[in-house]
Formats: sequence, C-alpha cells, structure tokens
Amino acid sequence: MHDAECTIEINDLTFAYRTTPVLREVQCAIKPGAVGLLGPNGSGKTTMLRAILGQLPLPPDRVRVGGYDMSKHARAGRRLLGWMPERGGIIPGFSGVALTAYLGELSGLPRQDAMQRAHEVLHFVGLRDERYRPCETYSQGMRQRLKLAGALVHDPQWLLLDEPTSGLDPGGRAAMLELVADLAGRKGLGVILSTHLLADVEAVCREILVLKEGRLLARQSVSTGELHGRHVFEIAGFGGEAAFVEALKRLAVEVHRDGRHIAALLDVDKLPAGLGSTTARAVRALLELAAACDYAPRRLRRRPVTLADEFHSLIKPEAR
Repeated sequence: MHDAECTIEINDLTFAYRTTPVLREVQCAIKPGAVGLLGPNGSGKTTMLRAILGQLPLPPDRVRVGGYDMSKHARAGRRLLGWMPERGGIIPGFSGVALTAYLGELSGLPRQDAMQRAHEVLHFVGLRDERYRPCETYSQGMRQRLKLAGALVHDPQWLLLDEPTSGLDPGGRAAMLELVADLAGRKGLGVILSTHLLADVEAVCREILVLKEGRLLARQSVSTGELHGRHVFEIAGFGGEAAFVEALKRLAVEVHRDGRHIAALLDVDKLPAGLGSTTARAVRALLELAAACDYAPRRLRRRPVTLADEFHSLIKPEAR
C-alpha cells in the first residue's frame, strides 16, 4: 500500500486545540533526507510533528505517510516513523536494553526480534557498555542517546526529532549531530529535525521548513554563501550613524548592529540596475547612501550569508 520512497504529504492542514488555529493551511510533500523544521516559539512545530505521527484528530487526507492516511491508518503509518520527543521517553525501573526492547514490541516486533534490535541500536548510539544500567541513572547525554535508540529500534524509514541536542554539552551535542547526519546520509533515513538551534540544522539538514504563526512561511535549501541573490555587508565608520541606519533599513532586507559594526542583508535583485557585478552594485548603493547621510565608512566588507540571516529575515515582524 505504501510508497517505497515513503513521502510525507501534508495537504491543506489546519488544526486548532480550541478556537485559535495552531496550524493554518499547511501544505507540502517531504521526501527522504534531512529537513530542518524551524520557527519561533508557538509557531506550531510540535503540533505539526504530532499531526504527522497521527496523534491528532484530523479529517481524512490531511496527512499521509508513505501512502497511509494518518486519520484512518495511523498505526500502520507509525511503523514507518521513529519518534524522539524533547521531554519524557524514559521509564524508571527499566534498564536501557529492556526499555528499548519494550518500545520495539510496542511498535509490533516479536519479543525476540525486539531484544536483538535493542542490542544493535544501543551499540550504534554508543550505549553498549551501559545497556544494563537502570535508565533513570543515565546522564542527560545518555538519555538523549537512549531516546534515539528507542526511535530506531523498529527500523523506521523516518525519524522525527524534537530538540535532540537539548541539555547536551558541546561534546555531546556534536556526537548526537554526527549520529543524525550518519542516519540521514549514509543510512538513507528521512529526518525531520525540529530545533531552535540553527547551527544544528546547518550541520545536518539539506533544506528547511519555516513556520510562523502556524503557516508554512518558507521552504528552501540549506547552503552557504549567496542565497537567493542576497549578500550581507558589514560596515563600520563614523559620522551620522543614526541617520545612516534608518536609511539603510529602507534599502536592506534586514539591519543589525553588532558592537561597532552595522550588518545589512541586501537583496541585490532589488537594487537599482547598473553596470558591474552584483557586489559592485551593492557597494555603490551603500556608499551613495552613506554619503547622503554624512556617514563615513572606514570598513566595508562582504561576508557569507548564514542560515541565521535568512531565518531572521523571514520571521521578522511585518511593517505596519
């Protein structure tokens, strides 16, 4: 019944817990790979994950996983999904291997197969030597690895990860991201990574989905350097800085002050046409604006556009 590629399809999804919709007309099809799910707090990220998991009462044909309509065949669809929640997921009194095997049985594996898979995935996540310890004695890093093992035990085609590096130190965070990147890259699993840490998304994901106020605001690839004709310029100088910043806000997509530097995100496709490269046109526009504001730049340099630049420009409040 299900598609061999196991696409996740979301069709005109609107959902409200009470009266105000948390998700509004979300529509997308996600093919296997690593996808970052981004948005401010309250934007609907966790609700979207719950909808994909079939945990919400939805009308027919709003969410399909590998062809399964999650309003009717959620149990079958969930066999294709591994879920790593931000909170919970640990049952005191279980050892690591017992808990992982138990989750395998809940996913439909026979008991013997579930135990065998539990040993395999605990070895993969680095808990082989700790698998017989009570899981309530695990450190935060070990708990996160244990939850990842529980999401993997039934051999899903997709992993849904909600803040997988939450509470981890830098070393633990790097190790977790390495595991996720290996699963998405070398092992070919689909991954939806919901997080507020943009660096995690840049390290693992090939594209991002951005939610704002329940709407799918943007979908784009993750890359470095110039994105969609945009450049970031850092400017430092003296003189009429306040006037220059105000004028720059009308020219740039986004303006930030960083200490003594002014950072401006420019969409060069919207600059006045002229001779020369896009960088030359942007520099000329900035210098003409500075001269008009009696601001004297002493340093002007272009730097690569980061995912943070793109994200903040997308979710910034609309002008009224």
